[in-house]
Amino acid sequence: MGRLILRRLLAALPNLLGVVVITFVLTRALPGDPAAYFAGGAATQEAVDQVRRQLGLDRPLPEQFLHYVAGLARGDFGLSITTGQPVLQELLTRLPASIELVLIALVLACAVAIPLGVAAASRPGSWIDQLCRILTTAGVSLPTFFTGLLLAYVFYFLLGWAPAPLGRLDPMFSPPPAVTGLYVADALIAGDPALAWACLRQLMLPVITMALFVLAPIARMTRASMLQVLSSDFVRTARASGLSTTTVRIRYALRNALLPVVTTLGMVFGFMLGSSVIIEKVFAWPGVGSYAIDALTASDYAPVQGFVLAMGVLFVLLNLVVDLLYVLIDPRVGLEG
Repeated sequence: MGRLILRRLLAALPNLLGVVVITFVLTRALPGDPAAYFAGGAATQEAVDQVRRQLGLDRPLPEQFLHYVAGLARGDFGLSITTGQPVLQELLTRLPASIELVLIALVLACAVAIPLGVAAASRPGSWIDQLCRILTTAGVSLPTFFTGLLLAYVFYFLLGWAPAPLGRLDPMFSPPPAVTGLYVADALIAGDPALAWACLRQLMLPVITMALFVLAPIARMTRASMLQVLSSDFVRTARASGLSTTTVRIRYALRNALLPVVTTLGMVFGFMLGSSVIIEKVFAWPGVGSYAIDALTASDYAPVQGFVLAMGVLFVLLNLVVDLLYVLIDPRVGLEG
């Protein structure tokens, strides 16, 4: 198992190298001059040229690329010209906020989508099947920024049920002692349920917004996979043997239908990490997505490159986890395949 994991990680290195090369080239091709931004609007051309030399942007692109790769080999992602802080430090500080948002949204989406897909497949054409289709269509059709703004307008501005969408924690509270970087978990570890509830309240609107968006593919895949399995011979045999409906659906049908669902979960989770930018901007969430988009508008190369590389590493690790889950769900599936 350990050797196989190592081989998978080594096989992913060419993909990560491709991500590094493509990101480096694309950031240099974008309009805007980071030297001019850093020097200020009132700076003279001589001052801009001096800043460009200090940032190393006057060197040939191959030399800049080799310098960047050499820094990556040392664990140096560069410095952000907008914040003046190391990019790796900024990413490690902000990444827990994005992971907390994505994880809770994925758990909520699975808690709704998988039972909904199972119920819809068990009763095709019924009202619950129609409800599944309506929710999945709405989840795909509504843009995330519109859903987020609508939820904030209704539940914060009109009803006052939700807190102000201004970050991870209400200003009345202090952040919990950092253990995992996930505020809810850290508050529970610190034994402060009031703080944990305050953190959960801040998470409600962005989590629901993201969960509505990813609920659709999970529910659709669960329904389609369950419909296929429920028509299989072994399911009919289990029913003919006198097993209860719940046992047939959960123990036999759902377990065999989970493999494509797990594949969809892996794709959805990776997509959520990369597309959380919009939700983070709507709710002023201090994650890596908002950090990357702020750097992109300022033509700040290093944070954008660090963000894309971090997402690439997470995708590789996520695919490895999905492969391992295949074996846990169905031991007949071999990792060597």
